[in-house]
Amino acid sequence: MKITKLRLFNFKKFEFLEIDFKDNLNVLIGDNESGKSSILLAIDLALRGSKNRIETEGLDLLFNSKSIEDFFLTNTYETLPKLKVELYFDNLGDKDDYYGRNNTLGTDQFGLSLICEPRDELSKDITEILAQGKQNFPFEYYSIAFHKFSGQPYLSFRKDFKHLLLDNTLINNEYATNQYIKTLYDSHVSLSERNKHLNEYRKYKNDYRETILADVNKKTGDYQFGIKNDKKSNLVTDLTITEENIDIQNKGKGRQCFIKTEFALQKNQNELDFVLLEEPENHLSHLNMKNLIARINDSKNKQIFIATHSNLISSRLDLRNTILLNSNSSISINLTHLEKSTASFFMKAPDNNILEFILSKKVILVEGDAEFILSERFFEIITNKKPNELDCHIISVDGTSFKRYLEISKLLSIKTAVIRDNDKDYRKNCVDRYSKYIAPNIKVFSETDNSISTFEISMFNANSKICNDLFLPARKTRTVQDFMLDEKADCAFELLDKKSEDIIVPTYIKEAIEWLIKN
Repeated sequence: MKITKLRLFNFKKFEFLEIDFKDNLNVLIGDNESGKSSILLAIDLALRGSKNRIETEGLDLLFNSKSIEDFFLTNTYETLPKLKVELYFDNLGDKDDYYGRNNTLGTDQFGLSLICEPRDELSKDITEILAQGKQNFPFEYYSIAFHKFSGQPYLSFRKDFKHLLLDNTLINNEYATNQYIKTLYDSHVSLSERNKHLNEYRKYKNDYRETILADVNKKTGDYQFGIKNDKKSNLVTDLTITEENIDIQNKGKGRQCFIKTEFALQKNQNELDFVLLEEPENHLSHLNMKNLIARINDSKNKQIFIATHSNLISSRLDLRNTILLNSNSSISINLTHLEKSTASFFMKAPDNNILEFILSKKVILVEGDAEFILSERFFEIITNKKPNELDCHIISVDGTSFKRYLEISKLLSIKTAVIRDNDKDYRKNCVDRYSKYIAPNIKVFSETDNSISTFEISMFNANSKICNDLFLPARKTRTVQDFMLDEKADCAFELLDKKSEDIIVPTYIKEAIEWLIKN
């Protein structure tokens, strides 16, 4: 039971979006406002099949704002937009009633739809509202319906699909916590068990009233104390989750996040089919983040959807499971075609800036601390702006990792300038080594003279006076250039700290920056 595809029409930021999902794990990444949370919400709302939940969210907040703006250009009943969420599934076996072609692809598929559209029987009332000439969108005249692709209604109480949306950004929200506990409880018990539990709990309440409160009620006359026993005061509303007999709501935020996620992922007889995790990294320490990643990797019995801002989660869960969302458009990019060796590299490599790289438009990759320390100042000297003002990002990576990043750069068309040492062989280390990766959006920059083999030598040649002024007075045996080669990061910081206004940018770095910012 897997969701294979999601199609959105006029939902939140998306006028249209189509995403194909992987069977086990799907990691959604993107900038703020790229729509990660909206995708989880769309899946959640469709699976719930609850009209009340749609009304609680607010149809005016779910509808794509641009579709409404475009509608007012015509302002006619016939051009009123519709909101649709379609979930496509793999073969659902005996659930044939989900199979049909009542979908926007018009082909026989397993699936279900959430459709919000104007009610035809109210067309006269809607037309009158529109005729008033005010920009008053008739949300209240829209129907909210859930259908299977066979055309039959989708009824949520049948519980054909069990899912959980866990939003760790709402960790202190009492309603969200109660809903989470209710969903988990329902996933751990059968219907007959649940009914038995509810009955027994009500009986215990009555016993408490008739025994413990009996003495008090003898004194109260016509009015007596009772125990609440309505839909807001029953077993499900009173349930909580404890660890070592401590209510999780009395735990720290990080521990709450971890317990809730771990509980949702564990295998049980009546387990969840789909788990939706919103920023599971929230409030977690580095160690707990790694523990959480291990739990997610071990969970093979359900389909998981994760929206994250975490480098660690993105890389450790295999970049081939990543779906990249663009904040400026409704385009999603799947990294399925990334080479296995590159995905494995980032799973095992030291903690990195891979997410920053993937979300960047233009990147300078440098291979050491010294280059990184001075690169932003170089950029300011050449452009009179900071890198972020021109949508550029500077990332330091180990020189042996350049090719891993460049493979991703080719897939995502990230404009990337590599700045590296020639290590005494420009042709071999800076040309031949990257011949497979060079593209219009990728270029490698280095000193072409093999005698200028490192960044430090190049810096000394371009800035010999200020380097001598800074470092020569304390030298007894080593030359200034040797000292700069031995103490790379410290010397770079000294140059930035004390000679920032006088620095001359080496030519190959100047060329890299100018190429990068060129449209």
